Amino acid sequence: MLEASGRRLPAEWEAQSGVQLTWPHPDTDWSRRLDAVEPVFAAIAAAITRHESLLVVCRDTDHQTHVLSLLAQAGSDLDRVQPGIARTDDTWARDHGPITVVDNGKPVLLDFSFNGWGGKFPAAHDNLLTRSLAAQGCFGRVPVESIDLVLEGGSIESDGAGTIMTTSQCLLTPTRNPDLSRDEIAGQLLQHLGAQRLLWLDHGHLEGDDTDGHIDTLARFCDRATIAHVECADRTDPLYDGLHEMAAELAGFRQSSGEPYALVPLPLPAPILDEGRRLPATHANFLVINDAVLVPVYDDPSDGIALERLGAAFPGRSVIGIDCRELIRQGGSLHCLTMQFPLGVLPH
Repeated sequence: MLEASGRRLPAEWEAQSGVQLTWPHPDTDWSRRLDAVEPVFAAIAAAITRHESLLVVCRDTDHQTHVLSLLAQAGSDLDRVQPGIARTDDTWARDHGPITVVDNGKPVLLDFSFNGWGGKFPAAHDNLLTRSLAAQGCFGRVPVESIDLVLEGGSIESDGAGTIMTTSQCLLTPTRNPDLSRDEIAGQLLQHLGAQRLLWLDHGHLEGDDTDGHIDTLARFCDRATIAHVECADRTDPLYDGLHEMAAELAGFRQSSGEPYALVPLPLPAPILDEGRRLPATHANFLVINDAVLVPVYDDPSDGIALERLGAAFPGRSVIGIDCRELIRQGGSLHCLTMQFPLGVLPH
């Protein structure tokens, strides 16, 4: 781990003060399926509050009353729930929430620009969300640093010790930072996140993914020496070639020590279709919290294999499956909906 005198992006498995969920409402893309998707949000919230605090963002006080009622019914520990009020376009906290670095031993919230994954969806309210929550005192006295760079939390993975993993497909998409070269984007990531090196994946994607290949749908650090990744065993699957090439790239990556990473393949679920469109089902979109790992499952034979392998990759943590079939209808899964905060951020 880097010394406390430097800036670094903590790994997800480090101790947390809580997690943010931005709740759906009738003005989000969930409007036609609120009755179906809110129980999934409630299940995630209940699992989180068994282990740590939850910042739940609601659109107004009436919405807050409704959400707290749902949380109580689902068995959430309401003493660990901290509501925030703000206008929102959508619910993907991983991408509109702040990215927390530790600087000189203290947390700092980085508020990068969010433009709806390259202008695909409205994002004006979501882009203001972190500043709105900070003004309400949701983050206590933790400073917020606004950065004029489009960057989503789902596009980066940190080992907590200076290595950031990302995908070129996402970060180099011209609708995000068109005036910046690959080297310039890399330089900003190294500067703002306190990283020492970047690992770029150039292959691999999921059909139905609106993020242009977020790393958290494809490959994840489990510890500083281990990477879990999506694997496709069906040579007839259109995703096979790209994921096979991605696995080869991962096998070629080296730790800072020069040693190869241990790789944990997570089987790709069988195609799930919605009106003929394939949905981006992936077990790599798991969330690590204090003493547990929440893993998206899809009523598929791959679920049990993924749970078992992630249990071995995260010894000492409970591994909890959450049915996320409703979530992927909107192009994301469990990790995409959540943003974790290290110790010292949520005052609740």
